[in-house]
Amino acid sequence: MRGIEEILESVNGFLWGWPLIVLLLGTHIFLTFRLKFPQRKIFTAIRLSVTRDKRAKGEVSQFGALATALAATIGTGNIVGIATAVAIGGPGAVLWCWLTGVFGIATKYAESLLAIKYRIRQPDGSYLGGPMYSLERGLGLKWLGVLFAVFTAVASFGIGNMVQANAIATITRESFGVSPLWMGLAVAVLVAAVVWGGVKSISRVCGALVPFMAVFYVGGCIYILVANSAYVWPALKLIVTAAFTPEAAGGGFVGSTVLMAARMGIARGLFSNESGLGSAPIVAAAARTRNPVRQALVSASGTFWDTVVICAVTGLVIVSSVMAYPDITYADGATLTRSAFSKIPLVGTPLLTFGLMTFAFSTILGWCYYGERAVAYLHGCRLARVYKVLYVVAVFVGSVVNLKVVWDLADCMNALMALPNLVALIGLSAVAARETQKYLWDNRLDDHHEEV
Repeated sequence: MRGIEEILESVNGFLWGWPLIVLLLGTHIFLTFRLKFPQRKIFTAIRLSVTRDKRAKGEVSQFGALATALAATIGTGNIVGIATAVAIGGPGAVLWCWLTGVFGIATKYAESLLAIKYRIRQPDGSYLGGPMYSLERGLGLKWLGVLFAVFTAVASFGIGNMVQANAIATITRESFGVSPLWMGLAVAVLVAAVVWGGVKSISRVCGALVPFMAVFYVGGCIYILVANSAYVWPALKLIVTAAFTPEAAGGGFVGSTVLMAARMGIARGLFSNESGLGSAPIVAAAARTRNPVRQALVSASGTFWDTVVICAVTGLVIVSSVMAYPDITYADGATLTRSAFSKIPLVGTPLLTFGLMTFAFSTILGWCYYGERAVAYLHGCRLARVYKVLYVVAVFVGSVVNLKVVWDLADCMNALMALPNLVALIGLSAVAARETQKYLWDNRLDDHHEEV
């Protein structure tokens, strides 16, 4: 087992090294310019996300698709992951993470646009789409679509399931003394009750849970920032200056380099918002929308909320808390997170506990749909039902076992998902640009499109 762990660690370190980081960030920047900065329409995207359109084709509302994608995306990485970036890369990592989110909006927009354009309608009225269909129908590369689906199905059991279930079990054991066995059973039952109803059930639950948990968490973070008000502006200045001159950090922060601050911030930003990984477009394809661009804008707003808002607020809380309380220790991201939040009386620890639990649970729900659609692409809907049973069992298993191998394997699968997805994004960038010009820049967002 130790040999397997070492191999996975080496492969994971290679896959998430500079080549993939440069490739992902480079794609973000390329698509930003190729599509003429769709980030300019972020407020239009937010408006569309809460607008009902009964005349559009699809299974779930635009907001339901967005909420499901956000549920899968907003996880422990948004809290502990940002703290890890700060612990290793210094406060400047927060700025690099934020910039990654800003440019990542264009990539999330493009991959969701392609998912709608190349989706297919099943005889029962359901819709299937995502990078596997874009690769097959747009580029004629079915073998790459198959690879993407395999990587997605495997990743869903790791980062989307067992890792999150283990986080819930660990948190409740440490905070309330609840046995992981009983917590794993409870979470498995709740997950089964939701996912067995399909995408409509998942989107309804996520549509109710995501806004609540996001408002609760961000509201709590704002409370903490008010408590740290004397350090908020200095923390902001430190985040900006330390991104380019790490020696400016000083104080209670570890020494770092510009390269390390950039690498940690960009890597955590890419990992937290999943822009370029190809997961969110799978549920975007089920959305009721008049044309690909409308849902692409809605999906792009997910990266705005996930990284530009939640990750940035979390980073500011961490950095201002370290400045306010020099005795905070951070041997790792988890320790730094607990230390920073525990310094705030009354709300700090409960906020962290509730945030981690709800974020982890919602991630389990969203990734179940991703994995199910990937399996359906590979072998039809009948096998997808078997997948759901295995997925629920994995929730329980993840709550009670050691996950080092699972975590490393999941990280590898996430990286491998990005490669075929980036082929689709770059290979079909002209299609995305043409659709964007037609519907967005020529002011035809209300027009209907013909299915491919």
